Amino acid sequence: MTATRLSARLRDDAGMNTAEYAVGTLAAVAFAGILLKVLTSESVQAALGAVIDRALG
Repeated sequence: MTATRLSARLRDDAGMNTAEYAVGTLAAVAFAGILLKVLTSESVQAALGAVIDRALG
């Protein structure tokens, strides 16, 4: 393989979009999992209930 062809292959970023989408999807799923865990905790539910009670009451 010549240096020119090797250089061209190293600069070619084919497939990078797929990897970027995979990392982005993984980050979104992780964030959703953490958010679900926080919002379903008893202390957060109690705080949200108190805010809604004050707003309606």
